[in-house]
Amino acid sequence: MTKSQIIERILDPGIVAVIRVDSAAALMPICEALLAGGVTGLEITMTSPDAIPTIAHASRELTGRGALIGVGTVLDTETCRAAILAGAQFVVTPVCRPAIVAMCLRYGKPVACGAYTPTEALTAHEAGADFIKLFPADGLGPKYIQNILAPLPMLRIIPTGGVTVETAGDFLKAGCAALAAGSSLVAKEFVKNQDWVGLTARAAGFVEAVKKARAI
Repeated sequence: MTKSQIIERILDPGIVAVIRVDSAAALMPICEALLAGGVTGLEITMTSPDAIPTIAHASRELTGRGALIGVGTVLDTETCRAAILAGAQFVVTPVCRPAIVAMCLRYGKPVACGAYTPTEALTAHEAGADFIKLFPADGLGPKYIQNILAPLPMLRIIPTGGVTVETAGDFLKAGCAALAAGSSLVAKEFVKNQDWVGLTARAAGFVEAVKKARAI
């Protein structure tokens, strides 16, 4: 799959699941439950146990079923490269790291580079980032994003933190290119109770919320 095709798949359905758990055993069931609910962008964070082997496994098992397997919480180029070689199709970093952007450019993989301020966002964009991961977005809100996009309309912003089924529409109306959701989507109670049916339903709710917001 080409870089442009991966980007298209991130933008549609427009929701990326941020998967951060304490047990490696839960990672694959979570990915499968999210995929069943229509969430195809699956960001496995490096803070999860055995993240790299799970990325490799998920890439082998789920990409043929329409999943996009990504790596999140990437803080250095070595981790970035290892994840890409394991099969990660996109990379997400929570902070502004131009060196990680350069590594992704080398391998032809989309990258969402973390930013909080307009200066960080523009720095990431000028480094070649495909998306700006606005993080944490819950303390800023849709109005902040709208204000940033007024002078910097070239940014493709993906907010993370504070994105829920209820707030999804507001973030998209503010101009966000897509959304990322962590605990509001992959809720702890689903994982603790192994309630994969409930997680699938939550995922479907997010997908529907994005569709409704974009249809307005």
